[in-house]
Amino acid sequence: MAYDVTGRLHEIFDEQQVSDKFRKREFVLEVQDGQYPEQIKFQLVQDKTALIDPYKMGDEVKVTFNLRGRGFNKNGQMLYFTNLEAWRIEPATGGAPAGGGGSYSQPQQQAAARPAAQNQNPNLRAQPTAQPIAGDDDNDLPF
Repeated sequence: MAYDVTGRLHEIFDEQQVSDKFRKREFVLEVQDGQYPEQIKFQLVQDKTALIDPYKMGDEVKVTFNLRGRGFNKNGQMLYFTNLEAWRIEPATGGAPAGGGGSYSQPQQQAAARPAAQNQNPNLRAQPTAQPIAGDDDNDLPF
């Protein structure tokens, strides 16, 4: 599921070459959430690492990202990691964008069929993906 959030660029880190085939770049976005600002770290991977280049700290931007997570077994103990993987950065507009972000061609009736937003932060919105990730026929899990 794709999300987007609008905030101020708080910090931009250098690109890191993690392995021969993987590189990433991280940045921190400051989002106003109630009385206290939240500082949220995102990552850009592979060919997306240059998306942050046109911006500088203090710029207001809208970041579109995917929520990623995976487990890792280390010495018999399961560790879990969650990443916010940004894939689009654009200048922020004067307010909340209308119509769900522009990059999705979802019919309005489908968006209206969803229940009311559960998130209290108007800067963070979930957007439905264009197609389901997997159907029951594709699922080979035993449960």
